Amino acid sequence: MSPRKVDKNLKRREVAKASLELFHEIGIKKITVAQVAKEAGIGKGTIYEYFENKEDIVFEIINIIIENYHENFQKEIQDVHSTKKKIYHFFKFVLDDSEDSLTMLRGYQEYLSVHLSQKNTKMEEFNAACDSFFREKLHSIVQEGIQNNELIPEAINFVDGLISYEKGLVLQKLTNPSIDINAECTKLIESLFDLLEK
Repeated sequence: MSPRKVDKNLKRREVAKASLELFHEIGIKKITVAQVAKEAGIGKGTIYEYFENKEDIVFEIINIIIENYHENFQKEIQDVHSTKKKIYHFFKFVLDDSEDSLTMLRGYQEYLSVHLSQKNTKMEEFNAACDSFFREKLHSIVQEGIQNNELIPEAINFVDGLISYEKGLVLQKLTNPSIDINAECTKLIESLFDLLEK
């Protein structure tokens, strides 16, 4: 009888999912391959059958977090018809002060600190892929608003600026608690829609 074949991609995801809570509890810098293996219920050596190194595990965990975030976003906007309201939902990562959102924000802060403190080509490529992913999502929201005759065609030119603005707000939220992020974000979105709405 031949041994059962294991779907490596599926196993990678299972291991990463088993480590999500650990990742949020102790963070990128402190998490170890041995801890991930223990959480997943497999041997440390087995981890290397599915991942190149700790960094590879972290990327898979972050991918799952992003996918979960996107799934929740899609559910939240399913019955939302206004482009403006969809844009507000898009900025939820910055605007939401729930414990789940703050946990994600702390994880992002640690990811940024690692990314900015060391030259790492894989991290740069991963960051670029994440950036493209969210840019495409925002692009499709704005494009839909144009097609629905809510927004003027020039609105599409603001997608890149909105992505950069959100990143700036995240940094402000992480580094300057005296700024009212919600007020700043609301002011920009409302002003932008005053210009772009038909």
